Amino acid sequence: MIQPPATLGLLGGGQLGRYFVEAAQGMGYPVWVLDPDPASPAGRVAARHLCQAFDDPDALQALAGACAVITTEFENIPRPAVEWLDARACLRPGPRALSIAQDRLEEKAFLGEIGVAVAPWQAVLAGQTPEVRMDAGGPAFPAILKTARLGYDGKGQVRLAQAGELPAAHAELGLVDCVLEAQVELERELSVLVARTADGANEAFPVAENTHHEGILHLTRVPARVGDEPRERATAIARHIAEQLDYQGLLAVEFFLTVAGELLVNEIAPRPHNSGHYTQDACTVSQFEQQVRAVCGLGLAPALLTTPVAMVNLLGDLWPAAAEPDWQGVLAAGRARLHLYGKAEARSGRKMGHINVLGLPGEDDAGAAASTAEALWQGLAEAVDGGVA
Repeated sequence: MIQPPATLGLLGGGQLGRYFVEAAQGMGYPVWVLDPDPASPAGRVAARHLCQAFDDPDALQALAGACAVITTEFENIPRPAVEWLDARACLRPGPRALSIAQDRLEEKAFLGEIGVAVAPWQAVLAGQTPEVRMDAGGPAFPAILKTARLGYDGKGQVRLAQAGELPAAHAELGLVDCVLEAQVELERELSVLVARTADGANEAFPVAENTHHEGILHLTRVPARVGDEPRERATAIARHIAEQLDYQGLLAVEFFLTVAGELLVNEIAPRPHNSGHYTQDACTVSQFEQQVRAVCGLGLAPALLTTPVAMVNLLGDLWPAAAEPDWQGVLAAGRARLHLYGKAEARSGRKMGHINVLGLPGEDDAGAAASTAEALWQGLAEAVDGGVA
């Protein structure tokens, strides 16, 4: 058990890291953050910000020497840096989990090996002529070609209506290693957060239902509109993945629930997750405090929902030119909680904050909260010149 005032280390300085730092500080832990961005949200509130590249030898040495445990808010850390830290410090999660989450080809293979269902797929490799394998289990069309590495929020993806479009799509993505994945017919998109400690203790948060716009998460509502059976199955799969990885920390698992009732894993993320922001205001513990507890080997808190909730993302598109949005409507809504990340520059598609809208007494689903969240988002959108809705 790592007790305060031990120093914790964090790889990555975005908003997920900022909330981790604040949770850790509230429990008595100072945090050192490694991130090359001098204006990183986490670096601005950390006890020390190592403003260096993720593979800078001096920064890695400083982190390893000062920190009782090091964790992540961002999985795309160079593999040699991760392995160097793991050999010299306590890194949670470890190199295996980070490596699998960095590469969709490794991720798909791992999930298949442990018996977890995914959408039909095949590898499309750099240096090889791309062609579709129409053998049993291969992808059907329409399909999505995704870069194996560094794709997120809809980036690094091309949708294909038919097989003949594959060569051009592969060229558009730079002829790098890719995954060609069948586009399944969705009933819901779901996610589950599970925390796990080194001794195998684990705690799962309620299943969240997610809606995306142009590949970026727009709205999360909890409870999800699914029955007990898929809810329990998703939670069991998330726990199984964490166990098979011998995971230490907080793990997010994204799912597709198809119209046929299949539950397919889309991807895993070895860190807190955008869809888990609802936990800040509507659970007995936030995902960020639970991450601190998991990596420090503390007792995991019960992760129970206290009220129905909806979370809506605030992207840079909502920021008027050279101005801040007018938050009056959001702040006047007593059931709304505004969270801003402190990013200096608003850009289209950039996550700048989110709003959690809590359910009212007597409500047993998130429908009213979701409607209010959408209305607050729409009010901000309509205030931007020309609208962004």
